[in-house]
Parts: sequence; structure tokens; C-alpha cells
Amino acid sequence: MDAGSRYNKFRPPLVNQMSHKKRTRENLDRFIPNRSAMDFDYAHYMLSGGKVKKEHYGVNSPSKEAYSKQLAEIFNMNRTRILAFKNKPPHSAERVSESPSSIQQPKTVKKRRYIPQSSERTLDAPDILDDFYLNLLDWGSNNVIAIALGNSVYLWDASDGSVTELLTVDDDFGPVTAVSWSPDGRSLAVGLNNSHVQLWNTLQGSSRLLRTLQGHRLRVGSLDWNGHILTTGGMDGMIINNDVRIRSHIVGTYRGHNQEICGLKWSASGQQLASGGNDNLVHIWSISMGSANSTHQWVHRMTDHTSAVKALSWCPFQSNMVASGGGIGDQCIKFWNTNTGACLNSVNTGSQVCSLLWNRHDRELLSSHGFIDNQLAVWKYPSMTKISELLGHTSRVLHMAQSPDGYTVATAAADETLRLWNVFGNPTETKPVLKRKLEPFFDLAQIR
Repeated sequence: MDAGSRYNKFRPPLVNQMSHKKRTRENLDRFIPNRSAMDFDYAHYMLSGGKVKKEHYGVNSPSKEAYSKQLAEIFNMNRTRILAFKNKPPHSAERVSESPSSIQQPKTVKKRRYIPQSSERTLDAPDILDDFYLNLLDWGSNNVIAIALGNSVYLWDASDGSVTELLTVDDDFGPVTAVSWSPDGRSLAVGLNNSHVQLWNTLQGSSRLLRTLQGHRLRVGSLDWNGHILTTGGMDGMIINNDVRIRSHIVGTYRGHNQEICGLKWSASGQQLASGGNDNLVHIWSISMGSANSTHQWVHRMTDHTSAVKALSWCPFQSNMVASGGGIGDQCIKFWNTNTGACLNSVNTGSQVCSLLWNRHDRELLSSHGFIDNQLAVWKYPSMTKISELLGHTSRVLHMAQSPDGYTVATAAADETLRLWNVFGNPTETKPVLKRKLEPFFDLAQIR
């Protein structure tokens, strides 16, 4: 076998075959310069930095010299380099006015509000009931705190620190299970264990029982006002609208809960009522559905909570949103769109949610809790980041009430103390100075 046959036998398969062109001087596989056509002297001079014109054999005429000079100027042939690195040009002496949009405005960082970590005042509250389902504290527009202690109701005037015993009921009627101030601060509604609701006039020097409302079969643990309508919720699962101006006071009844009503809150517009119960349900009711001697269905029923719902609070800056908090088996704060019934957000707090209050001056929410820390928590809305946590109570914080100006919060706990917290900042005007007693331990004053 000859050499050409051996070469053809071992050629790799499936390779591009290159066309074999005839090797001529016009068709070469690589460029080989012709040394005879190169001017080495001129190339060396140009590489060494020189600038010469190629010498031509013979003498050019003056017209040809002028033509060459003009051609070099036109094509800029007298420049040594096309690109050159130079220093930056100096700044202009006159500053050019910039448009407002191009000027970077410094970002203003909002200073975080200081929240005192301890209560500014502590009062003794003996015999307060340790019952999650009751509502035993309220702060009226008259700047007076009402608190139920056992069979009695006491009034604490925040303007001067004076204490008044409003009423004490017999064991057949008591204990007191709920208190709620009327919008004008002149009347106090008192729910009782025997299913009655008493309406008291609290004007100084003339405190007296105005009337007694009946309609429930079991104790009344929830109360809230909507103008002249007093809404009551009982252990019988019924919600009753009472017009306190007329003899036949029952003007509407809402049925939807099958266990005790733990919380009742009317919206600021007075058009919607939120209710929470021991059946883990939240209902939204409409006032337009109310009429005499009729039973009404709810507008929305929320079933997401897994424990009793007592904590309810309407958002002051979004009228169609309400917040609710679940008990020990739920531990969540949920936000509801009351127009659609949708749950907007849910946050697990890690402990029993006993009460909720919105900050009227900022987008913040305050929650009170039970086991294990018995704390107050301030949340930034809508991110629901925890801004601060306030400790002081040694038992679950069952009740909260907000001052008329919205800055101070009163809390009552099963540790038999009533505490005042400067949670939501300071008012622009000077706060009235509380009259302090000069005897020892005057900060730990007894309500009775």
C-alpha cells in the first residue's frame, strides 16, 4: 500500500472538507509581504517618532508643493496622534444654575418618638375581676375614668386625681360586668351579672340612677354607645340596640353569636358595628338593618380566629377597617375590610390579645397581652413592626382605655393595679398638672 492510500485510510469522518485551490501567487493561504516593495528607512523613522515626508525622486514644482500642503491641512495629516490623553479641563468660574429636579435634596429622617418604658402613674384597684370576657374600664370625654371593682364602680378624675364611689350593688345583682361612658360624658352605663343594665347620671353632686334596661337573659359583659343608642351584648349571645330616650327602649336585636359576646365597637360613622364572641367569631352589622322587634342577619361573618375575640378597634384613618385580637388559643391580630369582609393581614403576637387601641395621631396600634409577659406592645402600621414593648403589670392586661386627647392610655390588669402610660406622645398644649398628695407613697394611691 502506498503512502497516499495510508493517509486516506486514517482521515477522521464527518469533517468539513476544504476545497483545494490551485496554489498561485494570486491565491495564497497566508500573506507574505514583498520586501522589495517596502521602504525600511521611512518606516524606521516613523516608528522612532519622527515625522517626515516621503522623499520623492526628483524636484517638485511650487504648485505641487502648495497642493500637498493644502491637502495635508484638509485631511489633518500634520497631526502626530488622533487620540491623546490630557488633563481634565478646569472648572468654570461661574456656577451654572441647576434645575430643582437635578438637585439632590437631603432626606429628612423622622426622629423616633420617645416612649417611656414605665407607667407615669399607678393606682391600686383591689377586687377587680380576673375575667377575660368582661369590660370593666372606660375613660370618658369628661376626662374621668370609670372602673368596676367587684360590686362597686369608682370614678377617678384625671384632672385633679379625686376619687368618687358611684355605686355599690347587692350580691343578687353583682358583680358589675361592664362600664361604658355616653359620648357626652354625662351618663355611665353599667352592666350587671343579673342581666340588667343601669344608666347613671354622674354629674358631680347629683349622681343618681336614671333607669334600668332589661332584655337579656344572662350577664351583660359588653357595652358601646352610638349617639343615643346603647348597644349591649350578653352571655346569651344576643346583641340589643337600646334607645335610652324612650320607654320601649329595645329598637333592634342582632343574632349571630351562639356564645357570650366579649366585645362590641361601633365605627366612628355609626354605620357599622363590630362584635366578637366566645364562639371565635367576628361579625359586622349595619345600623340600617335595625328596626323595632326584628332579628337581623350580619353583613359579614369572619371565622379566621381560633379563640375568643374580645379585642376590637376601628381604624381612625381608614373608616372601613377594623382590627381584632384573639385569645390564648389564637394570639393573632387581624385586620378586616368591613366592606368586603376580607382579611387584610394577620400577625401572630405570641400571647393572648386582651385589648386593642389605635393611635389617633399616628399610624400605630397598641395591644395588651396576657401570658407569658403581660406586656403592652406598640406596632407600626401597616408594616406591623414592633416599636416598643412596655412591661410593668404582673398579670394579664385585660382592659385599656384612651384619654380624650388620645395621648395617654389607662390599663387595668388582674394584678389589681390601674396604670397610666404616656404611650402616644405629648399634646401640643400643656397638660394639666395632676394634684399629688404629699404623704409617703402617694404614687401608689388606692381608688377605694
